[in-house]
Amino acid sequence: MRGCERRRDRGFVTAEAAVVLPVLVVFAMALVCGLLLVAAQIQCVDAARTGARAAARQDPAEAVLEMTRAAAPRDADVTVSREGSHVRVTVVARPPLLSGLPVEVREEAVAWAEETAGDVGEAG
Repeated sequence: MRGCERRRDRGFVTAEAAVVLPVLVVFAMALVCGLLLVAAQIQCVDAARTGARAAARQDPAEAVLEMTRAAAPRDADVTVSREGSHVRVTVVARPPLLSGLPVEVREEAVAWAEETAGDVGEAG
């Protein structure tokens, strides 16, 4: 009887491996994509903060854009605007290697312009 049981079980390991291996590959790819997304988000945060600090110091607009683009992911869109006494820097990027997916990361940083930062303390 044992010989018959072994013949029937032959191939189960191959069938299970054929199902499990693609699932493991897809899982590993999802993890890598998630890590790339998180890395791009962190770069956008750093770039927006760098740009906001530079804009708050009243650096020239070209210098602010250059510094922000240097810290941002490649081909990121950078927007610098001033709203009253605040400067706002927005960085929008598509993560590298995920350009085929409709995913983008976005980060904004807002800072007080230095010329007005001293005025608030004097008013009190």
